[in-house]
Amino acid sequence: MLIAVLGIIILVVGIVLKRSPEPGSHFAGVVKTVGLVVVFLGIGASSFKIIDPGKVGVQVLFGKVQEGVLESGLHIINPMYDVTTFDIQTQNYTMSAVNNEGQKEGDDAIRVLSSDGLEVTIDISVLYKVNPFKAPYIFQNIGVDYVDKIVRPVARTAIRDNAVNYQAVDLYSVKRQEFQAKINQTIEQSFAKRGLELQQILVRNIALPASVKASIESKINAEQDAQKMQFVLQKERQEADRKRVEAQGIADYQKILSTGLSDKQLQYETIKAQKEIALSPNTKIIIMGGSKGSPIMLSDK
Repeated sequence: MLIAVLGIIILVVGIVLKRSPEPGSHFAGVVKTVGLVVVFLGIGASSFKIIDPGKVGVQVLFGKVQEGVLESGLHIINPMYDVTTFDIQTQNYTMSAVNNEGQKEGDDAIRVLSSDGLEVTIDISVLYKVNPFKAPYIFQNIGVDYVDKIVRPVARTAIRDNAVNYQAVDLYSVKRQEFQAKINQTIEQSFAKRGLELQQILVRNIALPASVKASIESKINAEQDAQKMQFVLQKERQEADRKRVEAQGIADYQKILSTGLSDKQLQYETIKAQKEIALSPNTKIIIMGGSKGSPIMLSDK
């Protein structure tokens, strides 16, 4: 549109030159022609608008925001319209204690008080997008700086309001998912009223005071030691049971031997053993008629 305004200015200059005395009046026709060409070029350029992928355009005429939006692509519009584009892709807003990790320089983590009065530091990322059909509402009621006006303060307030219902240790461990679900619900409702869509809340890190963290680590170590001792005791019980069974087996075996074997059976087992020795390839000397009738075996070695 600025080109068209420039053309109008050139056209006015041409008209003024036509009324001026010689020799300026000789150039009036050329100046007017140039002015008309620039005006038409400006109007033509302002009538075509390209909206990039992942964006929508909001049209404004003399300060009045139009209802519809221009989707991505080429559009022919009223050259008097001023078009402001909004990004409708997923956006990420991170608040972190690590420098240069979030949108703000320095430590931007959220510090909250838990129900037991301890200060907890929370790093968080908010994934959201602009509702394309709500872009005119956002532009008229909030403006293009909706991140600083809505996303940041709403997220930080929701985290603080929900954190006071939990103890610090619970936020760090067993109720972390529940806490994340509650702040997700709170932020989602607040965003929806303002034309934004929450996609996900990511609780990146929860840092406890050093004293609480040391207490948790001590408790975990004690629980691990107790579990280790239970394992040792169980192993010792199993070993004692094994030895008991083994001893009982030996006792039963000895009882069977002492009550169940006769002299003839023992003599029979002795003869079988002697036979196996006699048939072995090793050289030996057997003297029959030893003590108690048992032979004496001597090796030649």
